[in-house]
Amino acid sequence: MRISDCTGFTGDDDMINGILWDNDGVLVDTERLFFAVNRDLFSEYGILLSEKNFFDWFLNDNCGAWHLLLGQGVKSNEIFKLRAERNRRFSALLNASSDLAIDQIGSVLPRFSAQVPMGIVTSSSREHFDIIHSKLDLERHFRFVLTSDDYIHSKPSPEPYFLGLQALKLPAEQCLVIEDSPRGLQAALAAGILCIVLRNHMTMQHDFDGAHRVVDTVDQLAREIALLL
Repeated sequence: MRISDCTGFTGDDDMINGILWDNDGVLVDTERLFFAVNRDLFSEYGILLSEKNFFDWFLNDNCGAWHLLLGQGVKSNEIFKLRAERNRRFSALLNASSDLAIDQIGSVLPRFSAQVPMGIVTSSSREHFDIIHSKLDLERHFRFVLTSDDYIHSKPSPEPYFLGLQALKLPAEQCLVIEDSPRGLQAALAAGILCIVLRNHMTMQHDFDGAHRVVDTVDQLAREIALLL
């Protein structure tokens, strides 16, 4: 268990009046499924994609692993088709999965949605997001959802969180972001927003420098959010 030291929060004058939540890895346990789909696809080309590779290329740099196929001489138009196939397989896997909610997250959201407006800012496509949440009862706690269909530049660009601030109609200093990945943290910091990181088994060894807090459980997360409201 680990909770990092505070970085940059000055106390009562910095009241949080809105919260922006990431989706995958924060609200729902889907990162492992996305890893599995990518691992299986790349294995068909003789490429062994490890969890460390997934962290480095998907959760940190957001470059994916397509460069490995380019290195094998696979053409760009074929990679475009493979990306679509990967997304199709991911949709099928999501449809076949039952309860994907992060443990205890459903009991935390009502508490905070009653106090401040909240939104979801995710790198998921609208298709994948809708499949996931069609089986859950989490979305009702949020005022809005921004998916990758709603912006041009994905995290670590701050663009998604700038749009989230606009939707909340609040300045960055009055908002909080909940993230799970290095690129998500980078996006929040670039937008000037305080960020708490909820780590999982794929990100447990990362320090997340610059985060206001780094927590390992939803209980810890709830306590840290409560201190800011």
